[in-house]
Amino acid sequence: MQILEQVQDLPKAGNIKAQWVSLWTGPAVGFVLLVALLAFPGFWPPMSPAMTAGQVASFYAENTAWIRFSQVTFNLCGIMILPFFMVIVVQMKRMKTQSHVLAYCYLTAVVSGATIFALSNIFFLVAAFRPERSPEIIQVLNDLAWIVFIAPIGMVVAQFVLLAVAVYFDNGPDPVFPRWVGYYSAATAVAMLPAAGAAVFHTGPLAWDGLLSFWVRNGAFALFVIVMFFVLRRAVYRQAIEDGVVERAVVGGRQGAQR
Repeated sequence: MQILEQVQDLPKAGNIKAQWVSLWTGPAVGFVLLVALLAFPGFWPPMSPAMTAGQVASFYAENTAWIRFSQVTFNLCGIMILPFFMVIVVQMKRMKTQSHVLAYCYLTAVVSGATIFALSNIFFLVAAFRPERSPEIIQVLNDLAWIVFIAPIGMVVAQFVLLAVAVYFDNGPDPVFPRWVGYYSAATAVAMLPAAGAAVFHTGPLAWDGLLSFWVRNGAFALFVIVMFFVLRRAVYRQAIEDGVVERAVVGGRQGAQR
C-alpha cells in the first residue's frame, strides 16, 4: 500500500490510487468470503443431490444459524469483489485494440456472474427462513440454491474467454498483460465448463458435489483471483510509471526488493 504515499499529485494520480485501493479489496474481501465458506456446513463436504427431502430438511433445521450467518455474509460481501475485477476492465481498456468492446463485454459478464451468485444466496436463506416447512419445499429451495450456485457458468466462462481474446489481440511490443495470462485464462474457462452438468447429474464428478463441478470449478476460480492479484499489481505499477505519477526509481526499487 506504500505506493499511495509515492503517487504524485497529478491529474492521472486519482486513477492509479483508485485502481490500487480496488486491487487490495481482493485479498480483504477474499478473507471474509473464506470465513463464510468455512462457516457453511453444507460445503464440508458439499451436500449431495441424492439426499432425500427428509435429510435436506433435517440439515436446515439443525444448522439454521450457521446457514444464515454464512449466506448473509456472502450476500453482503460477495458483491464487494467487483472492484477487483474492475481493475482488470481498466487494464483491458489500455490494451492496443481497435475498441473497448472486449472490456465492456467482460464488465457485463462479471456483473451477471455476481448477480447469479447473489440469487443462490437468497435461495439458501429462504430455505433456512422457515425450516419447519414441508421437507419437499425445503428440498426444492435447496435444489434451486445449489443449481443456481454451480451450474450457470456461461457468464463466468465468457469472462475468462474474453480476457484471453483481449490478451491475444494486445500484440504490441509492450502488452499490458504477459501472453501467458491469456492461455491461463482460457485454461480456467475450460476448467469451469463441466460445472454445467450440475443441473443434470445427481451423482458422479458432474453432480453439484462432484470433483469437477464443485472442487475444480471453485478451486480454479479462486486460484485465478490469486494469480491475477499479482499480475494486476505489476500492471498498475507499470501504468503508474508510464503516466508519470510514480518515480521509476521508487517502483523499481520496490520491485527489486520483492524479488
